[in-house]
Amino acid sequence: MRRLVALLALILVLPMAAPGLGQDSLPPAPYAYQQLDDPALEAKAQDLMITLRCLKCQSQSIADSDAPMAGDMRHQVRTRIAAGEDPEQVRAWLVSRYGDYVSYKPHLSSSTWPLFAIPVIVVLVAGFAIFRRMRARK
Repeated sequence: MRRLVALLALILVLPMAAPGLGQDSLPPAPYAYQQLDDPALEAKAQDLMITLRCLKCQSQSIADSDAPMAGDMRHQVRTRIAAGEDPEQVRAWLVSRYGDYVSYKPHLSSSTWPLFAIPVIVVLVAGFAIFRRMRARK
């Protein structure tokens, strides 16, 4: 009976410990907090990093975020730029890996066209409503 109670307690307590076990215990990637030696390459990396969204923070760029995932993304950006990739190639790789949401400057595509169309439609509908109201007053 005691074994059954202990097993039941273990089954109930173990899921509560899972979030603690999932914490990031690995050291940060080498280029997460270290700049490139070449100032021109570092400038390219910085220019790109301020236009990429931290997927964990969502309101900060990866250049400003202290989240471990942002550090990993900074490492990827710096490593790829140091290897000779163009910043737009690095952006394309990150977008293909994480989706359009990672970029603060999304390109027009079949999945992002509402981002561009909805504001225009809202302005047109509001303008039409204001025009009709002004016309009805006369």
